[in-house]
Amino acid sequence: MRFLWLLLPLLALTACKTTPRTMDSAKDYRAELARVAARPTVAQGSEAERAAIARFKDFLGVMTEESIRAKTRLVYAPDAYLNDTLKTSRGEPAIENYFLETMKSSESVTVQFEDVVESGGFYYFRWVMDVKMKKIRKGETIRTIGITHIRFDEQGRVILHQDYWDSTTGLFEHVPVLGSGIRAIKARL
Repeated sequence: MRFLWLLLPLLALTACKTTPRTMDSAKDYRAELARVAARPTVAQGSEAERAAIARFKDFLGVMTEESIRAKTRLVYAPDAYLNDTLKTSRGEPAIENYFLETMKSSESVTVQFEDVVESGGFYYFRWVMDVKMKKIRKGETIRTIGITHIRFDEQGRVILHQDYWDSTTGLFEHVPVLGSGIRAIKARL
């Protein structure tokens, strides 16, 4: 009960979303997996597979507003699903808008890919992301690690994008007041 006051800023932050978010992201993810699992995908070991992987890495490698506008339609299918643990977006236009909004609050976003593994037509990208935010820890690089689960369609465009990363360490711990509350809770666990 005494840590409830530490959670209030987090609750206020999440209550201010303009786009409604489903309360059960695991259920949404499972539904998306079922939706895309039967769809044709790029052939393993093909040039199309290599090109799809390269396009995805290039897209997230160094993000700018210009690169997002130029490349999102090449990387994501019209009916793509994206969940990055902060927000769920459906459809290439919504995904492009989400990335553009992210860049408006960032000085820079870069992703270094460590490796890629394929399993049953799904791809897992292990990465390190460096972000410099305009208002959070201005000028400092925030580094986080994660894995992205991808399914490509037969044209090599992303139809499923599910990120797994610690948004607490990668973002929320760096927000004034909220960050100290999160760090205090973690220290007590």
